[in-house]
Amino acid sequence: MKIFVAGLPYDLDDAELEEIFEKFGPVVSAKVALDKETGKSKGFAFVEMQNNDEGLEAIESLNDISLGKKPLVVKQAEDRPSTRPPSTRPSGGGFNRSNNGSNGGGYNNRRD
Repeated sequence: MKIFVAGLPYDLDDAELEEIFEKFGPVVSAKVALDKETGKSKGFAFVEMQNNDEGLEAIESLNDISLGKKPLVVKQAEDRPSTRPPSTRPSGGGFNRSNNGSNGGGYNNRRD
């Protein structure tokens, strides 16, 4: 189960986040979101737990508790739809002889 966690203290790292959630069961991954430019935490994270029931227990137990100044928001992560329109998504590159009008870029992509 994938879990979204917001309201985290900015000094909390992946290992500390994992430690909080592993009290409820095995954690597959725990990743604090970092700003690409500064490398500092954005205050939210994603945790993946091995077992759905344990994930639900973690959500119920941790939602709305305070680890710092703000209460945590802990909920099941939602699948994120692509934010790019279909015409701007990467085509995978390479030679492509499809009939959909896309040449896919890459070497020898001229149409005959």
